[in-house]
Amino acid sequence: QVQLVESGGGLVQAGGSLRLSCAASGRTFIRTFIGSNVGWFRQAPGKDREFVSAINWNGARQSYADSVKGRFIISRDNAKNTVSLQMNSLKPEDTAVYYCAADSMFSQLVAGRVDYWGQGTQVTVSS
Repeated sequence: QVQLVESGGGLVQAGGSLRLSCAASGRTFIRTFIGSNVGWFRQAPGKDREFVSAINWNGARQSYADSVKGRFIISRDNAKNTVSLQMNSLKPEDTAVYYCAADSMFSQLVAGRVDYWGQGTQVTVSS
């Protein structure tokens, strides 16, 4: 049963912006999601999945991979049961499938050892 759904991916020119969203579904899971740490990972063709960004349950703690720091911003709106990733100054190397993930422990989330994964959304950046 799908509990995390990503949206907002697409094709964009280098230097452009995209905003990804991760939405929780199901009454019970929504409650869990609101109190969980949520993050984004990405996987490019032929490469391993890598950490992009994470945010804790109340939004006070955020983490970013060095490759996206200063360009991407993660945020959450618990009233709407969503977590977003604003991606600015996009580069061709940002091209990947982006996945939303959630876990009860922030350190485990950053390490990719998560309880929940979304299905992913494709982001393609052209030069």
